[in-house]
Amino acid sequence: MEKFKLSEKFIDKYKRKKPPFGFNGLGELVYMRTYSRIKADGKNERWWETVQRVVEGTYSMQKHHIESHQLGWNPWQGQKSAQEMYERIFNMKFLPPGRGLWAMGTAITEEKKLYAALNNCAFVSTKTLKEDYAKPFCFLMDASMLGVGVGFDTKGAGEIIVKGVNRDRNEEIYMIPDTREGWVESLRLLLESYFLGTAHVEFDYNQIRLEGEPIKGFGGVSSGPEPLKEVHEDIRNVLENNSGNPITITTIVDIMNLIGKCVVAGNVRRTAEIVFGEPDNEEYLDLKNYKVNPHRDQFGWTSNNSVFAELGMDYTDICKRINNNGEPGLAWLENMRHYSRMKNGGDNKDHRVAGGNPCLEQSLESYELCCLVETFPNNHDSLEDYQRTLKYAYLYAKTVTLGRTHWSDTNRVMLRNRRIGCSVSGVAQFITNCGLNELQNWLETGYDTIQEWDKQYSDWFAVPKSIKTTSVKPSGTVSLLAGATPGLHYPESRFYIRRVRLSNQSELIEPLKKAGYKLEPAFGSEDSTMVVEVPVDVGEGIRTAAELSIWEQFSLAAFMQRHWADNQVSCTATFNPETEADELPHVLNYFQYRLKGISLLPRHDYGAYKQMPYESINEQEYNKQVKKLSKLSFGVIKNEEAEIDKFCNNDSCEMPGEEIKST
Repeated sequence: MEKFKLSEKFIDKYKRKKPPFGFNGLGELVYMRTYSRIKADGKNERWWETVQRVVEGTYSMQKHHIESHQLGWNPWQGQKSAQEMYERIFNMKFLPPGRGLWAMGTAITEEKKLYAALNNCAFVSTKTLKEDYAKPFCFLMDASMLGVGVGFDTKGAGEIIVKGVNRDRNEEIYMIPDTREGWVESLRLLLESYFLGTAHVEFDYNQIRLEGEPIKGFGGVSSGPEPLKEVHEDIRNVLENNSGNPITITTIVDIMNLIGKCVVAGNVRRTAEIVFGEPDNEEYLDLKNYKVNPHRDQFGWTSNNSVFAELGMDYTDICKRINNNGEPGLAWLENMRHYSRMKNGGDNKDHRVAGGNPCLEQSLESYELCCLVETFPNNHDSLEDYQRTLKYAYLYAKTVTLGRTHWSDTNRVMLRNRRIGCSVSGVAQFITNCGLNELQNWLETGYDTIQEWDKQYSDWFAVPKSIKTTSVKPSGTVSLLAGATPGLHYPESRFYIRRVRLSNQSELIEPLKKAGYKLEPAFGSEDSTMVVEVPVDVGEGIRTAAELSIWEQFSLAAFMQRHWADNQVSCTATFNPETEADELPHVLNYFQYRLKGISLLPRHDYGAYKQMPYESINEQEYNKQVKKLSKLSFGVIKNEEAEIDKFCNNDSCEMPGEEIKST
């Protein structure tokens, strides 16, 4: 079927137009490093080309759906609509998720039909281990290798006996194909040999390409077979220790975390995990206590650990743990199932929800995926203009739901729910410039606007309306492109230095040097990586995170949950452990009826360390830094850096202080 193409005359108008990248070149740098693909001629995409690819890919999906169902495609109307979507993405009034900027309109979707790669997040429950054994683990690995962040639970603990391999049967050998599917299949064979008590499986890794060789379809370079060998060995050890007994919480989480470690090895892909457990289970709560579980200190970092909090519970003990290291986070499953927007009252429409995604802005059923899209109210001059943007932001996300995945369980739930998440970023900037009352007006009007478009486009596509449509994601590198503060979070400082890591072979380095940006070798990776410093000003009059009490941060999250998000609000509330620790049980007690999830992070004075990702500076230092800079121009370059590190969890899961927390 013929692909959709934008008018060449229309595109010509944008080829020499300067994109409105934010933050003194930081937005453009992040775009070039992370989202600009290498074209067939060996040169990097420019912003106008990326937007063209994304929009043409989006409307090709629409066109294919409409024509394959003989619903009547209107080429003139499609061209007009696509041009307006192009204009609003180009000017960063809204942006697709990083996964969309990278994968939409490429061979990943248009030839390989891997539409799952366009989605931000997923969830899978282990509750059904008795029926599906290895499936939840394989789903997490497969989705993670496509760049999808995955949540999971521990409800499968005790559901099956880990029988151990049958040493009396002849050993089986599996030659692993050099494909994503081959890696996932090797995991299935290994797990089932222990779960079902079948023959010992040995693996032949000879077909897997060597480290450093290019991955032509998905992008990036191969990590070689070593991460897979390592995860096989580590999982064997975990299962050997559990053999002959019911599967434990620790075993479930160990396996999932080891898979996450394997996926991120070699800097080819990034993903994120969240695990949910019970708030009164000591085994679960001690998973990140490495004095209790020293074997986990090499991979426990791969997941955010949260609990399914119960309304009315005593939060005292949980808060003691939070005050120590910021975990666990909390998710109120009862609220996730019972409410859409809190303002609308209970509707029980999501009664099948079983968990959420790694940043907890999406309520999800088991095996469900979701696509998020980000809007920037502060980049608009009027509410009417913002309403037009919401049409196209909604339409992008809804279009992604038309793509089938290669998992039948996922297709079944997604065809029914069509869940999407239209998010807002730059909330702190908008409140500073326009006030909270105006934000409420924009959110409520905008929410109603999205519901109207959902009625119209669902009828046009002849698919169900989306079960839910709005959320607040924490954002990360995508909001940097647009010069927006991430999600609802306030900045750590108005003025700061943002440090970005680059390969020392990157052709981005020379233009940065010419423009006067400070570069130096990365501490600990001097032979392979450089760090560039970018001075940032987030805007006049904006408050900093330290100026907001824990109560005000919770109030803003509840405000967004009431007036905007029918899915959820991702919020990491920071607090002063010296003055606010005793407040935590009280604030959770009051807000448990107004939120669906929350995470907390104690603000500690860690002291300066080499090359901190964010370093606060004053206005005088900022002006001094900016004065040194000249116009940044990347020109036409071939940048291999753009083929690496595509699916950093910063795209959807970066939270204030996350680097310090991980450290």
